[in-house]
Amino acid sequence: MASNTGTMANLPSGVGICTTIPDILYLPELVFGGLVWILVACTLVVPQNPQGWVMFVSVFCFVMTFIWMVVFACGSHHNKASWAAADFLYHGIAAFFYLSASVALAKVTLDLSGKQGNSTTTQLRNYKLDISAVVFSYVATLLYFVHTILSAIRWKSF
Repeated sequence: MASNTGTMANLPSGVGICTTIPDILYLPELVFGGLVWILVACTLVVPQNPQGWVMFVSVFCFVMTFIWMVVFACGSHHNKASWAAADFLYHGIAAFFYLSASVALAKVTLDLSGKQGNSTTTQLRNYKLDISAVVFSYVATLLYFVHTILSAIRWKSF
């Protein structure tokens, strides 16, 4: 039986997370997730329930991705295969959460588009911010999905 100790170097630490695939995706995930968080926070929250879910997902994923990145950067993962599986699991959950939040945000934004005929400047501004948030939310979803696929490949290589 072959030993898999030689493949444990697949999990980088330190600056290596900025140069390896899929770990290089941490920074764009943080940037686009942060933009979603900021843009939704800048708009009028109507209706509250879908917008609240979008805020929860964006804040949760931003904080958890930052913590996950710090764990890998500090080398706290000790190059174990279980960390590769956890990386795959976290990014899969984050991709699913972001997809559900993106759909909810797009629905709210589409509902607002029919009300733009007699809108004020503030309503138009909120609508444009919501459109930007939808675009960035789908970009974040794509980044998390790609990270999930690449993490699964890395996990299976152990």
